[in-house]
Amino acid sequence: MGDTHVPMLGNGQIEEKIPPVVKAVKKRWLILIMYIVYATISTFQWVEYSIITNIVMRYYDVSASAVEWTAVIFMVMWPILVFPASFIIDRMGLRTAALIGCLATAIGAAIKVFSIGQNLFFVVMIGQTIVAVSQIFILSLPPKIAVTWFKANEVSTVCSLGIFGMQLGSALGFLVPPMLVRNHENLDDIGTDLYKMCWGLTAVITPVSFLVFFYFQERPKYSPSQAQIDERDNKEEVTLSVFLSSLKSLLKNKPFLIHTTSYGFCYGIFSAIGTLMNPYILNYFEGAEEDAGRMGLVMILIGIAGSILTGFILDKTHKFKESAFVIFLLCSISSAALLFTLELRSKWLVYVAISVFGFFLNAYMPAGIEFATELTFPSAESTVTGILLATSQILAVIFTLSLSAINKKFGTFWALSIQSLILLVGTILTGLTPNVLKRQEAFGRDVQFEKVPLNEKA
Repeated sequence: MGDTHVPMLGNGQIEEKIPPVVKAVKKRWLILIMYIVYATISTFQWVEYSIITNIVMRYYDVSASAVEWTAVIFMVMWPILVFPASFIIDRMGLRTAALIGCLATAIGAAIKVFSIGQNLFFVVMIGQTIVAVSQIFILSLPPKIAVTWFKANEVSTVCSLGIFGMQLGSALGFLVPPMLVRNHENLDDIGTDLYKMCWGLTAVITPVSFLVFFYFQERPKYSPSQAQIDERDNKEEVTLSVFLSSLKSLLKNKPFLIHTTSYGFCYGIFSAIGTLMNPYILNYFEGAEEDAGRMGLVMILIGIAGSILTGFILDKTHKFKESAFVIFLLCSISSAALLFTLELRSKWLVYVAISVFGFFLNAYMPAGIEFATELTFPSAESTVTGILLATSQILAVIFTLSLSAINKKFGTFWALSIQSLILLVGTILTGLTPNVLKRQEAFGRDVQFEKVPLNEKA
């Protein structure tokens, strides 16, 4: 840890080395809250158009596939830009990533204010593309914020709270657009509703951008854990060759690659069902646009509880693989139950089934990210999460476009049946992933520090 020589005083006596201070500062909660807020605003924009597909089709006179691309573009940008973005994050740090993510979200939202006009759908796509780029600098940050600012016994919980921002944004994206943008007879009235939605987003993200610019720090003055002290002492400057070397080692990590595939199956289905919620529900319940939005909301809100509960359980038990496997299995079972209730055409049963499905689908997100971090420690968290989500987004595009085509040609029954099968395959892959807990071995040294009164002071 740092220099190993023994400092000497002028009279030949050995100078006692002052141990480093391990201290978690109160400002860590402000950093987390700022992140949650702008992550919420960014992920809101993922489904803001696709959840009202039929209305957007009428207003802009475009196909359902064109509207689906307002969500699919988020998945496409990841594999294209994830490695350059990961290099920027690793080289320039947490604050730079936060600024790029927040400011790009604000710019994308502002551009869509000028998309109101029946021949201006291309402006919608420009704004969506910029917001999609912002998410590459946003979604990979929760584990990095957690280990940089928080104590070892808070990391999994904080990672879950960071993911909470993404889930909350998705939930609001399902809820608000169907309430705000109505299927009016007059197309100009639809345009007015869209204008209000775009201006509202811009008004909310602007002050948040100023807060991030002035108050979001790179790291705290004191390290919150012994593992972080070791990392600061031994930190190597991130050059392109260092980054590529780290990337190469990750791509040779077989347990990580297996887990990345299984995580991609779960996240890909999450993205697909979010994008296709509107046509899925309308195929069973005619004129139920608002129900589709509310069902998506319930799926995410109940899922938030599952996500936070998972983080708490992981901090207490450190059963990362076991938790991921059980949650994945229950995802597959609850997906099949959702299909069964839709076939019964009972709305209240669909609400119940989609709540259970959402609970486990969202609960897997923090479990999967934390397990990946365990398998790859001490690799940079942003790079690990970037690879994880890049694979997920590629699979999300494949699943969304494939399930959309199946839904249109063969019906929702077959689309959801294949969805359940994909989740079952992901469960099997999770069971085959070796259980390697590298980070826990490093964090085991932090236990002694948590017992020192000084270190508990904020």
